[in-house]
Amino acid sequence: MLKLLPFFLLAATFSFGQSQITNLKSFPYESPGSPPEWALMQRQLMQALYPAAMEFVEKYTREDGTIIWRDEWPGMDGSDDGYESFYNFPLYYALGGPKEIDDLARHLWEGVTRQFTEYGQIVDEFDAGYDWMHHGEAYTKFYFFGLSDPTDKKMRDRAIRFADLYFDDGTETSNFDDTHKIIRSPLNGSLGPRFINTAEDWVTHRPILANYPLPYDDIPGVTSGKDWNVDDKFEHILNALNERMMKGDVPLNLASTSMMLNAYMYTGDDKYKDWVLSYVEAWMDRVEANDGIIPDNVGLSGQIGEHMGGNWWGGYYGWKWPHGLRNKLEATTIGASNAYLLSGDSSYLDLPYSVIDAVSKEAKMEDGKVLIPHRYDQRGWYDFRPLQAFYPTHLWYMSRTDKDWQRAKELVNPEEWSELRYVKGKGEERNTATWLGFLDGAAPDYPTQMLRANYKEMQDRLEKIRTDTSSPHHQDVHHWQQRNPVILEGLVQTMLGAPNHIYHGGLLHTSLRYFDPERERPGLPEDMAALIHGIQNGGVTLTLVNLHPTATRKVIVQGGMFGEHHIKRVKQVIKYPYQFDTVDHKFFQAEIAPGSVVQLEIEMQRFQNSPTYAFPWH
Repeated sequence: MLKLLPFFLLAATFSFGQSQITNLKSFPYESPGSPPEWALMQRQLMQALYPAAMEFVEKYTREDGTIIWRDEWPGMDGSDDGYESFYNFPLYYALGGPKEIDDLARHLWEGVTRQFTEYGQIVDEFDAGYDWMHHGEAYTKFYFFGLSDPTDKKMRDRAIRFADLYFDDGTETSNFDDTHKIIRSPLNGSLGPRFINTAEDWVTHRPILANYPLPYDDIPGVTSGKDWNVDDKFEHILNALNERMMKGDVPLNLASTSMMLNAYMYTGDDKYKDWVLSYVEAWMDRVEANDGIIPDNVGLSGQIGEHMGGNWWGGYYGWKWPHGLRNKLEATTIGASNAYLLSGDSSYLDLPYSVIDAVSKEAKMEDGKVLIPHRYDQRGWYDFRPLQAFYPTHLWYMSRTDKDWQRAKELVNPEEWSELRYVKGKGEERNTATWLGFLDGAAPDYPTQMLRANYKEMQDRLEKIRTDTSSPHHQDVHHWQQRNPVILEGLVQTMLGAPNHIYHGGLLHTSLRYFDPERERPGLPEDMAALIHGIQNGGVTLTLVNLHPTATRKVIVQGGMFGEHHIKRVKQVIKYPYQFDTVDHKFFQAEIAPGSVVQLEIEMQRFQNSPTYAFPWH
């Protein structure tokens, strides 16, 4: 029989060890029941990931945290891949994984930093000069350190120092021009903007780019992507890149807003907030000036098409080369989401809306599927393909509007709405379509299916590790990230009620996050599982399961990953009587009785609080 205990507020201030939490309200909940299958699977996956991670690390790293690899690695590419290989270890800890995984993640960060400093890619602990797709891949792990321990002074100091690289210091080596609100080159970093590329810079990346379309169709003597691998023809390609692409700003640089926001959430210093908002607004102004379409290049004087013969297309990672639409949607969504988080102003989402609206106007139907143009050049719009589900998913998730929900539903392959077709990735999000179907009631078994699929992928990667007999000297730079067995997508979706972060530098925006007050650490307590199975603009529906048969478990539930959402009240979902518990704060404590399966409706006002990495007791 379901039983709701009377409202009980322990005290205005709670003490945990040496820490205190002011204004923490605590509510006991009891609802005995058998644990659902998803809860058992969630806990099993959480427990299995740690030994899997240890086997992976023991195989591929040295005691000093460096990767067992070659002695030299030329070019500008690669440091991102070193960090990516273990990028989600601190997030695993923040979800409730063992403390040892966070310590290990920091040790590996130091090792990779030293290793790629010796190779030449990193200078003063930051990448010397690369693009923000690759910076984003690398520094996602860096942002996760803020979620796992915001009191780490070394990481906090680095966050400040790295962000400060993108303020205008008035010199020729400044990455940023405050007058024109531009990052001065698509390639940038600790040595400033990289206006001129050498053949040495591209030496490791040429074979990869040979598989993509050419950046321009008018390069003398160059007719095929394969010409990247022909030295005399590559020289012409390199000259075209230097003359047209390397001077000025590109939308890809919007991913740098995560680095600025990262520093803000450590410090609360408004200079980082102001930078993010003004930079996103500058790109919104460029969209307006370009008839509603985001240009992919802005010159050093702030003019669209300045070094591109007046064309608004043709920039680095632009509308034509190499990926087309993908980078515009990712970068604008990252920038706009960060601005929304900082300001509480949803109008910043107009920036990614402009991208999806521009291509949606050109869409066509074929075999019952909506095809969207992914590229633009002198021919107009072309390369029509279905839009991957996670782009409209992120827009709906941030806005929570009916319009964005309908758009996501229309653009998703209807066959994926009710049936999981699991797609593996190197860590990036690939499985949002059926998650949306789950929220819509069309795929009720999705949580268990997704968690099982993640468990299977972990096992498959362990098999690759165990059967890997390749020589380190012959391993490519992506070797380890393809084998990292820490797979978290299903945990993020189920526990936190969110799509996974945008892989190329997006922060992890979530509905809730959890803290263990008894162990004073982030994440769900042991023996607990959580599932968010309803998401609305005004809140979420959460099920908490205490798998322990005799002990009560306490968990602090916070509104948003960064405490940005204000929780108004909580109601346990039972037939009768209805009991609302008033929270009026960004977090509360739930005390879940032994063996209970408790469903809560949590009402909240989104983006009401300044985002911070601080834990409730900080």
